[in-house]
Amino acid sequence: MNLNLGGSTVLLTCGASGIGRAVAAAFRAEGAHVSVLDRGPRPAGESTGVLWHQGDVTDEATVARTVKQTVARFGGLDVAVGCAMASGPMGEPTTRIRPDEFSHPVAVNLTGHFLLAKHAARAMYDSGGGSVVMVGSVSSVVSAPGTVPYCAANGGVLMLTRALAVDLDAHGIRVNCVCPRTMDTPLSRMNLGLAKASSDSQRPAPLPQGVVRSILFFASPASAGINGAAQILDFGGLAHPFPSMRAPTPLS
Repeated sequence: MNLNLGGSTVLLTCGASGIGRAVAAAFRAEGAHVSVLDRGPRPAGESTGVLWHQGDVTDEATVARTVKQTVARFGGLDVAVGCAMASGPMGEPTTRIRPDEFSHPVAVNLTGHFLLAKHAARAMYDSGGGSVVMVGSVSSVVSAPGTVPYCAANGGVLMLTRALAVDLDAHGIRVNCVCPRTMDTPLSRMNLGLAKASSDSQRPAPLPQGVVRSILFFASPASAGINGAAQILDFGGLAHPFPSMRAPTPLS
């Protein structure tokens, strides 16, 4: 399928590794102009064709400046992709979570996405519309013990997507999100304390490229009729019974 993304301008957050870096490479391969906002410097080997901005996605002035510089460089903004993600404490019971541990993933995952959409929308008004794609998590819709801050933040991403879709629809701006399960990324490996991420021994964590195609589809004119949607990319995980409901393995 031709996604017709060649020549479009894309701004994404958290493009130095994981899903964000894979997304940036995919848009470049489609012929798009790519601008990245990340708290880290340009990674070694990253194309100099990518416009790189080092800064904090939770700082409004930084996000506003990044959008302005992107528009000045490429002449407009067509797509914004929010890939910024923070997990917060994992495996901690609610009674041990400090307020700052709760607020950090909310600031990055939720406020960061909101600021990107807010300032991207202003730029998209001038070009007649655009597409915003947010990266949430399967934890936007289900939970597990010890993941309260992460689930709260990502549940917010899901409703933020729907609310923005309603607010921005009249301006020709679509807002959708993808909600992947645990992916094999540096952040997931760190959270799990593993050399290779895996959320289920029978279903190893997939690579970020498995999510990239959905993000590009939502960003493209091919998904023009889709707005306010959330695509759960759990590779069949929610279709399986919960562990407590699974039938016991027959004895040989």
